Formats: sequence, C-alpha cells, structure tokens
Amino acid sequence: MNTHTAPTMSSATIGAAGEMLAGRPKITAKNVNVYYGEKQALFDVSVNIPEKSVTSFIGPSGCGKSTFLRCFNRMNDTIPTCRVTGDIEIDNADIYERGLDVVQLRARVGMVFQKPNPFPKSIYDNIAYGPRIHGLARSKTDLDQIVESSLKKAGLFEEVKDRLHESGTGLSGGQQQRLCIARAIAVGPEVILMDEPCSALDPIATARIEELIDHLKENFTIIIVTHSMQQAARVSQRTAFFHLGVLVEEGVTQMIFTNPRDRRTQDYITGRFG
Repeated sequence: MNTHTAPTMSSATIGAAGEMLAGRPKITAKNVNVYYGEKQALFDVSVNIPEKSVTSFIGPSGCGKSTFLRCFNRMNDTIPTCRVTGDIEIDNADIYERGLDVVQLRARVGMVFQKPNPFPKSIYDNIAYGPRIHGLARSKTDLDQIVESSLKKAGLFEEVKDRLHESGTGLSGGQQQRLCIARAIAVGPEVILMDEPCSALDPIATARIEELIDHLKENFTIIIVTHSMQQAARVSQRTAFFHLGVLVEEGVTQMIFTNPRDRRTQDYITGRFG
C-alpha cells in the first residue's frame, strides 16, 4: 500500500482552489470608465462578481470604489455631470441598455448606505414601502408576511415584533442599519450593494451586521465597500483593491491579503500608504 505525506497548500494552490470556487459570475464589468465632467474617476475597470458570495472593494479614500459600486444600480445616473462608458451585465443582460427600466433594476440591485437612513415612518411601513410600490403583495396578509420575513432575514424581527408601528428612527444605529437591510431585502433583490455599512456603528453593532452578511450570502450576491481591511478579510470571499481610479488587482481574499501580486496592494495592506 502506498502512503503519501499530505502536501502543504502553497499560495498558488490556494489561489487555484479559490478561482475554481469563485462560482458563476452574477455581474460582469468590462472596460468601465466613469467621468465627472472632465475629470475621469475610473479607468478601464474589468471584473467578474460571482453569485451568492461576498466581494469587498478596498482602497484609500477617493480611489473610485464607491463610484464603481454605484455603477451596478445606475445611481451615478442621478449626477448630471456623470458619464459611464464600457459594459456592465447582470446575468448576461446589459444594464445600460437604452430603454431599460431603472426602477426595476434598483429593485433587483438593492443598496445599503454608509449612514442608516430609515424613512420617517413606522418600522412596518419602512419594509412595506417597496413591496407596495412594486405591487408585490396582493393582500394585507401577503404584506404582513413580507415584512415579517424580511425582518427575520435581517435578524431584527425578535427585537421589534412588538413595536412594528413605532417609528423606525427610534431604533438604535445598528438596528436602523438592519432595518435598512430588511427594507432592501423586501423587494426580492438578487444583489445587495453595501457602501461602508458599518462605518457609523459601534463594534457590537458592526459584529451583528458582519454576522448578517455572512448569513445573507446564501441567498444574495453581496458587494461591500469598506475602509476596514479587517472587515474585508472577515466577511468576503473575494477582494478587489482600487487605487487612483484603477482596479489594481482582484482575487480570493486570502490571496490578496497574504500574497498580493502587485506592490501597490502590498504597500496598502501593510500601511505604507492609504
């Protein structure tokens, strides 16, 4: 009988395994450029975002990561001077196609912002708002079910079930952010964009959101912009590093943090700049 010593996994092996586990691309971006008037903010960015996983965008302030994130639900359309070129597809369909219903796109691609921004309405109405305007509930019973289900998925239902008709703005910061996540979930998105969702929260609330992100990736494709490299390392399977509007490198999170290919990534991760 042959006996073999178990090989140690080299970084190349980890990288290859990670590439195999990357999954089917949910979003494909090719040669994306973004301009604000004459100023170019993103340069020829190309990346695949795998489905049902967490991808982190990291990099110093002003490097283009939030600008790129906002391309996926066309939030940049709301800025008059902004122009986007290149191709972005979700499930092989061009989201910049002329005539595309942007309201429907934003139902498919939910967004959670840096600062919790619940509507000045009840907890119930915060969640029910989207399903109502999109006609997702045929009856009050349907709507009740969507509200309860969304709050449960956001890990908030047990904390608020006895005060659903109280204002959402009366919740703590961490609870408000989970309410905003529940509000995004309520319209049945496929992708959830998170723009520094924990930067206004304390460490305990941050840990709750990170735990939630880990749970949500079973059903949603999640892209998170974060200034915290520790957070990127904890929550994401893949990480993309941006610098001065350029996507420097993207890959399996463990590889980006332990064996980056580019010196600029190494310098950022080790704190030489940023």
